[in-house]
Amino acid sequence: MSLLADWTLDSFTGGGITRATYTRGRGPGVIVIHEIPGITPKVIGFANEVVDAGFTVVMPSLVGEPGKELSQRYLLQSMTKICVAREFTTWATGETSAITGFLQDLARDVHEQCGGPGVGAIGMCFSGGFALGMMVNGHVVAPVLSQPSLPFAVGTQRAADINLSVSDLATVKQRVADGCQVLGLRFDQDKLVGTRFDTLRRELGDGFIAVEYPSSSKKDHSVVTEQRVEDGVRRVLDFFREKLQR
Repeated sequence: MSLLADWTLDSFTGGGITRATYTRGRGPGVIVIHEIPGITPKVIGFANEVVDAGFTVVMPSLVGEPGKELSQRYLLQSMTKICVAREFTTWATGETSAITGFLQDLARDVHEQCGGPGVGAIGMCFSGGFALGMMVNGHVVAPVLSQPSLPFAVGTQRAADINLSVSDLATVKQRVADGCQVLGLRFDQDKLVGTRFDTLRRELGDGFIAVEYPSSSKKDHSVVTEQRVEDGVRRVLDFFREKLQR
């Protein structure tokens, strides 16, 4: 039996991009954006926990084969696709990835369908910073950045970049000043995250809630999935409850 058998498969078009989506649950909307290589069993497991916490979860499939197990070969295949796809800003600094327009439109649609004070969103790894860009149109009120890793942290400038254009950053900063908090999670020695948490602290001030866990190995990266930290999962669910279940 497929791990996605209880999920409703559909597609969504936004920002000129079309992707498959998987939906399950009832309650306020939360968009779970998978990490590399795709919607793996552990991503599905985490998404099911969000559903069980009382939310409608929508998972867009941005790359990879939904439900497929993680492997090194699969990881490299998905990484290659992301590096050449125009939807993702993997190297440039001071730019918002094009896929963010799709995700903003998806957040608007989910909010219209589910109601409530707004939508929650969590990005992981390459998608970690996308939840920040999704704040721009006002529908995301509970953004979570888990180990944000774009653009790739090669060099000092890229390591500090938070994958936003100047105008989008200004909008995000205003939303934070108006009371929208941003939750970030990472392992403290994760080199893929670079120095982005320092940038987020500087730009967003007290509106950025940084949760950092001690790394036990060089492989520690995926806080809520592959190297799961129970406290991290709890913090994310509590954040969604606080912001969305009113």
